[in-house]
Amino acid sequence: MASTQFPSFRAAPVQSVQELIKEPIPAVPQPFILDDPQSPILSASTPLPLLPTIDMKHIIMSETADSELEKLHSTCKEWGFFQLVNHGVSSSLVEKLKSEIGEFYKLPLEERIKYKMRPGDFEGYGLSPIRSEDQKLDWGDRFYMTTNPIHTRKPYMLGSCKKPSCSFILSFCFFLSPFG
Repeated sequence: MASTQFPSFRAAPVQSVQELIKEPIPAVPQPFILDDPQSPILSASTPLPLLPTIDMKHIIMSETADSELEKLHSTCKEWGFFQLVNHGVSSSLVEKLKSEIGEFYKLPLEERIKYKMRPGDFEGYGLSPIRSEDQKLDWGDRFYMTTNPIHTRKPYMLGSCKKPSCSFILSFCFFLSPFG
């Protein structure tokens, strides 16, 4: 199994934003506050930009693959995210996955922490990995897991989970395996 280690990551000052806000806090902790927040300039006459869309069908079709891959490349560089359409995953399966992931976040911290990021790794539960002393943190917990290719999966991420959501997520990974 391949392992991607990033030794320059350090631990976050809190384990879980969800746990941090269970009790009232006098102020947002400094690592979560942007020093110079710039509000977007919006006006009623300026339309909002459209969310970039990548069409999987165009990536698979040889005559349109190059242009769609270039669009994917530039979208990732400029936006950092996109909507993928014509991917073959049913909307009911996507909704079921969203529901199961929501159930994970409802688990007690003691359960969620079993999947915490290990030192030097970026996969697992918790805050985003911290690379520098002055890095600002996202105001939210996350769970990141590589599912494909199969040889890059980390067995500890799902191996000890007996919850129905884990078996569903494994089934979802199996469904995705032809794509990875």
